[in-house]
Amino acid sequence: MGGADGVPPPTVADRSSVDCPVGDVPKRQLRGTWIASVSNINWPSRAGLTAAAQQAELRGLLDQAAALRLNAVFLQIRPAADAFWPSPHEPWSQYLTGSQGGNPGYDPLAFAVAEAHARNLELHGWFNPYRVSTQGDPARLVAGHPARVNPSWVERYDGKLYYNPGVPAARRHTVNAIMDAVTRYDLDGVHFDDYFYPYPVSGQTFDDAAEYDAYGAGRSLADWRRSNVDTLVQELGARIRQAKPHVRYGISPFGIWRNAGTDPLGSATTGLQSYDAIYADTRKWVKQGWIDYVAPQLYWTIGFPAAAYDVLVPWWSEVVAGTDVQLYVGQAAYRIAEWGDPAEMPDHLLLNRNHRVSGDIYYSVKQLLANPLGFADRLRTDFHRYPALVPVNARLGGTPPGAVRSLAARRVGTGVELTWTAPSGGTAPAYYAIYRADAAGCGIDAARNLLRLQRAGSGTQRFTDTAPPPVGAPGYLVTAVSRLHHESPPTAVTVAP
Repeated sequence: MGGADGVPPPTVADRSSVDCPVGDVPKRQLRGTWIASVSNINWPSRAGLTAAAQQAELRGLLDQAAALRLNAVFLQIRPAADAFWPSPHEPWSQYLTGSQGGNPGYDPLAFAVAEAHARNLELHGWFNPYRVSTQGDPARLVAGHPARVNPSWVERYDGKLYYNPGVPAARRHTVNAIMDAVTRYDLDGVHFDDYFYPYPVSGQTFDDAAEYDAYGAGRSLADWRRSNVDTLVQELGARIRQAKPHVRYGISPFGIWRNAGTDPLGSATTGLQSYDAIYADTRKWVKQGWIDYVAPQLYWTIGFPAAAYDVLVPWWSEVVAGTDVQLYVGQAAYRIAEWGDPAEMPDHLLLNRNHRVSGDIYYSVKQLLANPLGFADRLRTDFHRYPALVPVNARLGGTPPGAVRSLAARRVGTGVELTWTAPSGGTAPAYYAIYRADAAGCGIDAARNLLRLQRAGSGTQRFTDTAPPPVGAPGYLVTAVSRLHHESPPTAVTVAP
C-alpha cells in the first residue's frame, strides 16, 4: 500500500469537467473575522488579566474560528497609538494591563502569530492610523507618549484625541510604527478599517486650519484632506512591498464611497459619503492599485432604502473589475439578531456568488461565535462545510511549491493514515491540502473533496482520515501550498481494499 514519489493522478482526478462539477461551495474563499481590542471589545475580554488568562482566551477564540473553518483573523494590534508588541515607537496598550505602558509579561503579537499559524489561520495586523486616545486629555497619556512629546501633532475632537493627518511628521510616525510590526513579525497582512479623519459630529470642527495654511498649496480644504489620507495609504503600501512583498495590504472602508446623486460614478445610495465626510477616496485606492484588497463594510440589509446590500455589492464588484485588487465584503455579524431574519445573512453570501467577491470578514468574532439566529451553524453545515484555501492574489506574484514526495497510505483501525515528505527545492510549502477523491473520480478542483488544510511541519508529515468510505479502495491526493496560496501539482495514492 502506497504510492511512488511524484506519480500524477489520472487526469480526471485533478481537473474539472462536465462530469466533475466544482459545486456550489468555492474551494478558494477568504473567510475572516475581526478581533477587536479597543475598549476590550473582544480580546482581552478585560484589561489586567494575567498573561496566562489572556493567552487562554485567545487560544479559545482561535480554536473556535478554526472549527468554523475560517482561514484568517484580523487582530487589532494598534488600537490607539499604542502597541500589542514591544514597540520602540509607542507604549504598551492599556487594553492589556489596564495601564498604558504596562508590560504584560509576554509578547502578545508573537504569541498571536504563532497560535494562528499553528491552526493554519492567517494573522492580519489591524491598525488604527490616527486615533491617539478614546478620551480627550493628553495629560492622561503615559509620560513619553509621542502625542505628549509632540503636542502639535494632536487634535482634540468629540472628546477624543487624534493625530492630525495634515502633519507630515505625524504621518511618518504612524508609518514607522506600523512598519516596526511588519518587519519584526510574520504577519500575513496589514489592515485598516474605516477610521481616517474622524466621522463628523454636528457643531464641532476639526481644527487643522494652521496646517491647511502651511501645506494646502491652493487646494480646497476637502481636497487637501483627501490628499493627506492618500499619501498615508500610498506611502505605507510602498513601504510594505519594499520590506515584505508577500504581506497583503488592505482596507475595509465605510461601504459608500459617494452617492450617484452627488457623483455619477457613485452608487445608487443616499447615505453618508466617505469621500466627503471622512476624506477617504477608496475608489481611487483601488483604481491606482495602492492596496491589494478592499473589504467595504456593507452593514445593511438587502433592499435597505438608503444603502441596499444588493446595490452595493454589484457597485464594488465593478470598482475592482479590470484591476488586480481583490474584493472581500465586511459583514455585520453584530446586526444579525437586530435584523431578526435568519435568511438575511445567508442571502448575502448567496448574492456574492454572482459577483467578484473573493470572501467575507465578519465583525466581530464574539458576535459571530455566539451563533446569532443560527448563522454560525449555517456556516458550519452549509457555506463552510468544507475547508477553503485563501484565494491567490495575482498582484503579489509567487510560484507554487513542487509536488510532495513519498506519499503513502495504510489502514489504521477503521481509518487511513497518510504520510509524506516535503517537496525538494523550490518554493517552501506553508501548508498542505489533503483530498479524498470522490466516487466519480473527481480530485482537487472539487471543494467537497478537501478534507483538511494542515500547517507544514518538519520531517514526515502525517494525516489520518478517520471516516474513509466503508467499502472500496479510496484514493487520496496531497498538494503543497505556498504562503501566497499557490498550490502544487497533486500527488496521488490509492489504498487497497
